Amino acid sequence: MGSSRPHVLVVDDERDMADVYATKLERHYDTSVAYSGREALAKVDEGVDAVLLDRRMPDTSGDEVLAEIRDRGLDCVVVMVTAVDPDLNILDLDFDDYLSKPVDEEILHTTLDRHVDPVADAERIEEYFSLLSKLEVLEAELTDAELGDSEEFKRTVREAEAMTERLREEIDDFDALVETYRNVDRSADGDQ
Repeated sequence: MGSSRPHVLVVDDERDMADVYATKLERHYDTSVAYSGREALAKVDEGVDAVLLDRRMPDTSGDEVLAEIRDRGLDCVVVMVTAVDPDLNILDLDFDDYLSKPVDEEILHTTLDRHVDPVADAERIEEYFSLLSKLEVLEAELTDAELGDSEEFKRTVREAEAMTERLREEIDDFDALVETYRNVDRSADGDQ
């Protein structure tokens, strides 16, 4: 696209939704839109810095698009932006963040800014925030009984706790980064 601005691909089979997100982002990002999973796979390449990806699409699901992006080795941020209720299956998905629709403009910008303009130690911090996002969405959507029965969930909690301690020791402004992350309301019940 010839611009130094990050390129965001918005993927949603609801055309109006995709167009609204792209419009909200175009002042700060180069944007393109795909209205299906197949179209997204045709458009995503090394020039895409971030993908806003719906999970439920009729031709190719967002989960399948995500898997293909990772299989291709593309180093773009993938943010799931979806109305699909999360379940423990998200622990197996290699996304960077998970936002529940509807998502307002401020949340879109805050989330993309954090992921697309990474700080030092970016890879480890991205992994950490991805883990936190998964845990928080599961804790918000599932009962304690459902979570308590999952060894994988317990293992992931332990992993996140260990990462918290390591990153807190290694990164001076780590607590401020986490506070900024936690100030983003990712729930559908948040400000609309």
